[in-house]
Amino acid sequence: MGGSIHDKKQQIDYLRNRLSLLITSLESMDPEDVEAAEMKRFIDMLEQVEMKATTFKKEWERG
Repeated sequence: MGGSIHDKKQQIDYLRNRLSLLITSLESMDPEDVEAAEMKRFIDMLEQVEMKATTFKKEWERG
């Protein structure tokens, strides 16, 4: 992706976009056909968003 995001608005926009992508991904899953590998990719994406949110939070705490 691009460079570091330091502006709070851009950080929130980034998280919104990533969560929107996750929701779209989840909505496209057919419960009858979803496989473990697909669910693993979804969990990996969730963890990436969590890590990024934690990074942003730490930046905010540092001021």
